Amino acid sequence: MKALVIIPTYNESENIPSLLDIVLDQDPGLEVLIVDDNSPDGTAGLVKEIMPSQARVHLLERPGKMGLGSAYVSGFKYALSKGFEYILEMDADFSHNPQDLPRLLEAIKDHDLVIGSRYSNGVNIVNWPIKRLLISYFASKYVRFITRMPIKDPTGGFKCFRRKVLESIDLDKILSDGYAFQIEMNFRAWAKGFRIQEIPIVFTERLNGVSKMSRHIVWEAAWLVWHLEFRKLLGLLH
Repeated sequence: MKALVIIPTYNESENIPSLLDIVLDQDPGLEVLIVDDNSPDGTAGLVKEIMPSQARVHLLERPGKMGLGSAYVSGFKYALSKGFEYILEMDADFSHNPQDLPRLLEAIKDHDLVIGSRYSNGVNIVNWPIKRLLISYFASKYVRFITRMPIKDPTGGFKCFRRKVLESIDLDKILSDGYAFQIEMNFRAWAKGFRIQEIPIVFTERLNGVSKMSRHIVWEAAWLVWHLEFRKLLGLLH
């Protein structure tokens, strides 16, 4: 197995050293790519300190805060260029439990995209304010209604791709950059007929640092689903 976990970071120095230890403990075949957007708190510097003693940790530094979607696209291109068969996404703040990584890797054996889902078995979110929970839950319903994707958690960011899924998508034509990026990648994979599976996870609100959620991110996602659907109907989705 050759698998890469991509973790975008911006001011995650409180989390990244312990997160790397736990992720790497999950499977000897796992490697990690940190995509850091020039974090003022020195996140990249901490990763550099770890790298000499841990060959499975890699770092991609970017000049500034350029967005979640573009961070993942940069990571995807890195993974494809290095020959990784399985490419995983996860957050840096422990909202995604690293101990669930083996479950994603087991499920991907029979699928092309596996999504760690907060909503596939009820609602499994810990420590979110009720307002944010309702926005997320009904946003997922909205996406399903407009796109007809059979995915209960289309905005989730804990997932595993086979490389052939990413190879089939023109990564230079990705339209979104915030959390809408997750919707778009799911939609493109689904529209191409890839096998998608959701597995239940428990999502826990970050213990350290600050959430990156904003009103702009929400509106981007609301607009994107219509755009994607029209492009699919017109045969313009690549």
